Amino acid sequence: DVIAFCADVGQHHEDFEAVKVKAVSCGALKCVVTDLRKDFVENYIFEAIKCNAVYEGKYLLGTSVARPCISKEMVRIAKEEGAQYVAHGATGKGNDQVRFEMCAQALDARMKIIAPWRDAEFIESFKGRKDLLAYCTKHSIPVDVKPKSNYSIDENLFHTSYESGMLEDANCTYEESMFKMSVSPKAAPEASTEIDIEFVKGIPVKLTNKTDGTVKTDPLELFMYANEIAGANAIGRIDIVENRFVGIKSRGVYETPGGTLLRDAHMDLEGICMDREVKRISEHMGNEFARLCYNGFWFAPEMDMVRNSITFSQRDVTGVVSLELYKGNIIARGRTSPYALYNPDLASMDIEGGGDDFDYNPSDAAGFIRINAVRLKTYAALRAQTKD
Repeated sequence: DVIAFCADVGQHHEDFEAVKVKAVSCGALKCVVTDLRKDFVENYIFEAIKCNAVYEGKYLLGTSVARPCISKEMVRIAKEEGAQYVAHGATGKGNDQVRFEMCAQALDARMKIIAPWRDAEFIESFKGRKDLLAYCTKHSIPVDVKPKSNYSIDENLFHTSYESGMLEDANCTYEESMFKMSVSPKAAPEASTEIDIEFVKGIPVKLTNKTDGTVKTDPLELFMYANEIAGANAIGRIDIVENRFVGIKSRGVYETPGGTLLRDAHMDLEGICMDREVKRISEHMGNEFARLCYNGFWFAPEMDMVRNSITFSQRDVTGVVSLELYKGNIIARGRTSPYALYNPDLASMDIEGGGDDFDYNPSDAAGFIRINAVRLKTYAALRAQTKD
């Protein structure tokens, strides 16, 4: 017996009633659809925003961060239904097989996994996606894939990703028509959009469109609106070749409009209210968060440590960032925080010292520089002695 499960994590224009009908018509006893959008935003997307998570300098983890959210609900339903197995359709070459299974086993060590794409008999019948698509066509099973382009699409609130098919040629230009969440800079409005984003302890709590007066405070509505205005202004597209956890390089095209906007604003706010050394350490923690999330270790003890450390670093990251959105650009216009470490008098080039509140003598910098140069002088002297 098979019980199907479908997570609503914000797939665009998905007909979940049709999904239920499709699952039952294919042989499932029933299909459980769970609306996880609120949970996804509050407990996963905002966690990634809070630590400025980015994998290999570009990828904002849109697929990666959705997998633990889905896995947790899948395991819950399996326990509720008395199931001893969970199954997934991830391929044997990708990251998702690792993410789903690592999450499932971390949440329930007794749960067994069925992975058809690693089953010898299955692989004998289905060498790849083309064989599966042919099977679906033969049996009138609808699949959202373009027959000519044949790229694979993963959708959620955070992003839409495109890979496989024509995109497996790393030098092949994608089709503009494939995008779902954003427009090209060429098609973006000639007028910019001015906004304010307010954060409390690193979490976005209010988004104000100063151009038309729209205000969003509910986490889900705020994020959906961030997607809307960022996408309309051509923000959040990337085309990269990344390193999968299984050791294979893959090409992916991603659009992450709202996530790109909120991450950019969050990083700007950290600049005014986060201590330099805390920032340095938190950047390392953010990279570790991205690596762990990408590789499927969301429910690992080291991820707990990283997330708790990041939360501590965000205790003073509260304030408002003003931005202008224009044809793919996020332009900072100002920022303010009740916990700002920035002091205009201390930073001023027009005031000799540190103002009334700080005892800063510019002449002290000479000693500071000499001390920091000691090791450089030592290294240079050694190189001079050993130079051939």
